[in-house]
Amino acid sequence: MDLKASSSLLCLAILFGVSSIVSAVNITRALEKYPEFSTMVELFGKTELTPIINKRQTITVLALSNDAIGSISGRPEEELKNVLMNHVVLDYFDELKLKALKDRSTLLTTLYQSTGLGQQQNGFLNCTKTNGKIYFGSGVKGAPQTAEYITTVFRNPYNLSVIQISMPIVAPGLGSPVQVPPPPPMTPPPSPSPKKAAATPAPGPAEEEDYADSPPGAAPETAPASAPSEDGSPAPAPGNAGKKKMAAADEVEPPTSASSTGLSFGAVLVLGLVASFAGF
Repeated sequence: MDLKASSSLLCLAILFGVSSIVSAVNITRALEKYPEFSTMVELFGKTELTPIINKRQTITVLALSNDAIGSISGRPEEELKNVLMNHVVLDYFDELKLKALKDRSTLLTTLYQSTGLGQQQNGFLNCTKTNGKIYFGSGVKGAPQTAEYITTVFRNPYNLSVIQISMPIVAPGLGSPVQVPPPPPMTPPPSPSPKKAAATPAPGPAEEEDYADSPPGAAPETAPASAPSEDGSPAPAPGNAGKKKMAAADEVEPPTSASSTGLSFGAVLVLGLVASFAGF
């Protein structure tokens, strides 16, 4: 009997130790190192969902950052509790398992469905994989799939997983839907700076002085235009002046016969006078 009693006590101790280890992994402890999810931890406590979540052996919490959960944090407590229960999936999913899903929709059961209050599948979630991205939304037909998977925050395989999504999921009948935040504005690319034309620099003072002191012939000179003559005809070129003078000399008329006769008569008269004086 003593041996059997000892064995029983040992088994109880082992079971107690295992249960302690399992219960030690709860949603509060899982997120205490992540202050960006502190608001969600507080709302779990406010709505008395923390002990209910921690009693589950296999769950996945769709966590919302403090900024993302702000759109539902001010709702009435009962409505808030129902919405938060729809973010607790009664199965284990982490990044590896989500990426292994095929490109189709998968229906997930939530903690809200376990209450028996779910209607028209608003206690289920749709998980859709498309173009390499994963989205979550209400399982109600026609409900949008707008909550995008961001990352896995915490994982204790097959017991507790905390994955972050981009926005709250409010199923039809549980409250007013949350509007999808607009995308950040696109920043236009900077326009290229206009190219400045290379201007030819004006000569500096030193260059002007060099040009003035340069010897004749170094820079091209422009011959002054000849002044127009009075009759309007162009002035004769210098080379043609001598030719014109020679032509003028050649154009002088030779002496006429009358002039020659006058000269001969004068000569005879002079000779006659010279002879008469010699006779005396």
